[in-house]
Amino acid sequence: MEWRERDRVRWLEASLNGATAAFSTRLGGVSEPPYDSLNVAIKTGDQPERVLTNRGRLVGALGIEPDRVAMARQVHGGRVLRHGEEQRPRIFAEGVRSPEEADAHATDVPGLAPLVMVADCLPIALAGPGGVAIAHCGWRGFAVGLAAAAAREVGATRAAIGPGIGPCCYEVGDEVLAAFADVEGASLGRMLDLTAITRAQLAEAGVAAIEDSGVCTSCEAELFYSHRRDGERTGRQAGLVWLS
Repeated sequence: MEWRERDRVRWLEASLNGATAAFSTRLGGVSEPPYDSLNVAIKTGDQPERVLTNRGRLVGALGIEPDRVAMARQVHGGRVLRHGEEQRPRIFAEGVRSPEEADAHATDVPGLAPLVMVADCLPIALAGPGGVAIAHCGWRGFAVGLAAAAAREVGATRAAIGPGIGPCCYEVGDEVLAAFADVEGASLGRMLDLTAITRAQLAEAGVAAIEDSGVCTSCEAELFYSHRRDGERTGRQAGLVWLS
């Protein structure tokens, strides 16, 4: 995984054998504090026109057409939504409310870029013979097997785990710890390790090659939004994946 920057927009990029994954930061946008600056989520309290400008800046830096981005309303659930070439609402480019609820997306259409938004949850990009997928996984998503479901949807052989909250900062309650009691290395005391859970679930789903950014969003305030660190008044970064 390598750092990239264009027109002040900075992101982490991973190559997945014929596919590309990108994980944005908070740098390079027009939003004002506390959403400064590349916030890509409208439902945060930020000004919608600034968010749409930020979205355009992000995909412009990545070389993706705004109407080639596929997304939905995230609800911390277990649904994987597969996208074809058929006409889709201009949800990303125009800020139109998605008619679908899903926390993971898959496609085998070249140039179509599924996207999830995160601010501590892990963005997990996957690639395999069935195309590419991206999943937005917090503890609830992992509890219902979302990462593994997204991997199976595309027969994933490779994965890239983007920045998310690390075990250094993610203290959880008994009900969360109980949900992952059978996952080796999932917790140390009350601190939950989402990356360890990801690796365990993806390995079980047959993913052999897993790359991890190793970056904690809560620790890196200059680079990333963090709901745990900053509360409700914060932005969102994005994770995207597409067939090259």
